[in-house]
Amino acid sequence: MLNISEQSVDSQINKKNYSAFSTLTKIGKNAHDRMVKVLIVVMSTIVIILFLPWTQNVRTTGDVIARSPDQRPQTIQSVIGGRIEKWFVQEGQFVKKGDTILQISEVKDAYFDPNLLKNTQLQIDAKTFSKMSYDEKTKALSVQIEALEKGRQLKLNQAKNKILQNKLKVQSDSIELIASKINYEVANDQYVRLKGLYTEGLRSLTDLENRNLKLQETLAKYIAQENKLLTSRNELINSQIELNSIVADYSDKIAKSKSEKFTAVSDKYDAEAAINKLNNQYSSYSVRLGLYFVLAPQDGYITQARQTGLGQTIKEGESIVSIMPANYDLAIQMYVRPIDLPLFEKGQKVMIQFDGWPAVVFSGWPGISYGTYVGEVLAMDNFISENHMYRILVKPTVNNHPWPEQLRVGAGVKTITLLKNVSVWYELWRQINGFPPDYYKKGNIGNALIKENKK
Repeated sequence: MLNISEQSVDSQINKKNYSAFSTLTKIGKNAHDRMVKVLIVVMSTIVIILFLPWTQNVRTTGDVIARSPDQRPQTIQSVIGGRIEKWFVQEGQFVKKGDTILQISEVKDAYFDPNLLKNTQLQIDAKTFSKMSYDEKTKALSVQIEALEKGRQLKLNQAKNKILQNKLKVQSDSIELIASKINYEVANDQYVRLKGLYTEGLRSLTDLENRNLKLQETLAKYIAQENKLLTSRNELINSQIELNSIVADYSDKIAKSKSEKFTAVSDKYDAEAAINKLNNQYSSYSVRLGLYFVLAPQDGYITQARQTGLGQTIKEGESIVSIMPANYDLAIQMYVRPIDLPLFEKGQKVMIQFDGWPAVVFSGWPGISYGTYVGEVLAMDNFISENHMYRILVKPTVNNHPWPEQLRVGAGVKTITLLKNVSVWYELWRQINGFPPDYYKKGNIGNALIKENKK
């Protein structure tokens, strides 16, 4: 009964006289017993499951890429700007390295000349001849400078000899002047003595006049010799002036020749610089002619044309088509959180589930998973990506089930990186508290316990 009234009649009814009450009591007792048994079984199962082993793991997503950078999809650019003239390929077509993809024509007026290479070569030849002329001029000026230096040396020797002669002549005239002076003084003394004798009447007037005449002759010789000495000194001064004039004259001529030589050498170097510049232009023009045909950099498939039509102009460095290399080695790039990065190391095994390949995955019990593939960590980035996660590359393992041949670059994947084996209760406790997976490597826990016991 419900017993919802304040005045109960339960004591006034004898339940033994009614079979319905006994049936209900029996059913309730049996249900209670069964419920207790079910709860005991469930709790026992949960306790057993909590102590089962569980493999810690890190689940990530990623995609399939080519392992080497030169094996990944790329775009082909035009090195120079131009106008599309002709296409030689279609999308999806296989091309070999060096095959022509399209042809472009020139759009810059600086390269419109059809005889550009020929005219440039003529300029090079002209500059080369000019350089040869400057070489010959330099050689001629060198010979001229050498001749001037030899002539200067001869003239200097001649002038020095003349100076020496004039010095000796001055010295000789000085001696003769002294001798003339002595003769004059002697004649003058003789004239004075003879004049005294004449006054005393001892000598005749004729003798006095003869002595006077001789005195005048010696005086004339003395004056003539003094004039000769002055002339010799003037000649010495003139010879010294001539020596300085020779030095100045030849120095001016040699300096002028050297200046012309240096000018010729400078013009020669200018010609060489112009020749090098023209050679560079010639090489650039030759290379540019080869760039009118855009070639395939490697074997692959044309996937998408970025530029279409004929007559369309493209800029230098602008993408034209994209190409997928024919031969490539597959790898996987996956992104992990910074907190999980220390758990990874090179060679670590990774479970992989590819998009489009059905698989039954039990992350905690990898042994009973089906349809997954195995890879190993190849490399890890040392810097964070734009999505604020770290990129990890995974390659196929050796001597293991090969990856599907139908895989293509860009396919999506899901990865499970297996870590340490722990109990289920420990994993639940870690997940509830938001702790990262266990950082300890193999043997580290045991070593830590040994050190703790020694303390």
